[in-house]
Amino acid sequence: MKTFLKLTALFSFLFFASCDKDPALTDAMLDGDTIFDPSLYTPEDFLVSAKYPNPSADDLDRHILIALHGYSATTFEWQEFADWSVDSNYRISQTLLDGHGRDYNSFKASTWEDWVASAKREFETLENLGYTKISFAGSSTGATILLQLMHSGYFDTHIKPKHMFLVDGIVVSSIKTQSIANLVGPMLVYVETEQSATEDSLWYRFRPQETIRELNELMKEGRKELESGVTAPAGTRVRVFHSKNDPTASSSSAVLMYKGLKHADGSNIEVQMLDSDIHVFTRLALRSGVTSVQITNQQLAFKQMAERLN
Repeated sequence: MKTFLKLTALFSFLFFASCDKDPALTDAMLDGDTIFDPSLYTPEDFLVSAKYPNPSADDLDRHILIALHGYSATTFEWQEFADWSVDSNYRISQTLLDGHGRDYNSFKASTWEDWVASAKREFETLENLGYTKISFAGSSTGATILLQLMHSGYFDTHIKPKHMFLVDGIVVSSIKTQSIANLVGPMLVYVETEQSATEDSLWYRFRPQETIRELNELMKEGRKELESGVTAPAGTRVRVFHSKNDPTASSSSAVLMYKGLKHADGSNIEVQMLDSDIHVFTRLALRSGVTSVQITNQQLAFKQMAERLN
């Protein structure tokens, strides 16, 4: 009976769940065959490594921020900060996670390890070009990826990032029934989200159950890592921004990060809880009914990050 009730709850939480083998795709969707994410055909407009393949001494002196978006999203998620920072001394490298921004089948075939590999690739390319002042910003799953990089000891053999900004990082979902997605996934095949036609070209409308399982696994890894303790690389400063009433990433995620993630010197990381009820509060474009409080929250985070990058 309990299992039945959980399954019933899952179906009530989903906007739409399908048992069809393949979703109805169109060329107007990110899920379709048309490549929408501009970083794939003009990478020099998004990746610092592509725009400056032969960096000058002035280029190498710039602070570089590698910005990682979340699950099912694209580089659009950090576009507002890139636009806001256009006249700044630092540069932003908007990194597209592997499997994202392409088509439904590419997304379906991707693993959380693929998503992590995207962050490593841009970081190592910049490092090999001679950059030494590199920081990271991760929103939602992008923040969870940064936790994995820190816990795995990846930076032990690389230069150490200056800063890590984790925005609405997800290790505990606010959608409680997401935890049983592995059980019902094969039956659902995919989940369709309710979004506008404009958003269809920027986020996947259809979320294959395979990717939901990968997301759950990455979140599980994040929780285990925080329980055992995560130490930031030497000299790296970590700041967490989190919406108090995030409908996707529970505020428990921020609590776990505060308790389980420390600086190399043993000091606590900085955590700032914001009066917000939206997920990835730094992205306001295309949202309806944006309030003055939401704008204030976004601008506050932008300014605090910029202060540490300039």
